[in-house]
Amino acid sequence: MKGLLTGLMLLAGGAQADEAAIRGVIDDQLDAFRADDFASAFTFAAPNIQDIFRNPDTFGRMVREGYPMVWHPGRVQYLGTSEEGASWRQDVLITDEAGRLHTLAYTMIETPGGWKIAGVEILRDPEVGA
Repeated sequence: MKGLLTGLMLLAGGAQADEAAIRGVIDDQLDAFRADDFASAFTFAAPNIQDIFRNPDTFGRMVREGYPMVWHPGRVQYLGTSEEGASWRQDVLITDEAGRLHTLAYTMIETPGGWKIAGVEILRDPEVGA
């Protein structure tokens, strides 16, 4: 029934509600990272991510080492959201603590427990021109 309602919402222009929910999950995880609360941050990860890292400590180590711009982000700006089959992609521009820009693509899936982050890909850094 929930899938039918989601489909009807999309047909009726409800994609904005999905974007807000998706962005809310990303915001909540970023807030948890800022607080070094990896246990909370881990709850926003999709089951596939939780299966790979198994616990918040391993997950936290991966984020600190591989995604420092996400661990302690500065400014966060949401770019486009697009549906990609069974998942959604949310592009995000993050300014890290040193002022460098990073574009990331979040893969989001809807689960019975709500939207979850199924992956994050670091895209090419935006070019700065004068």
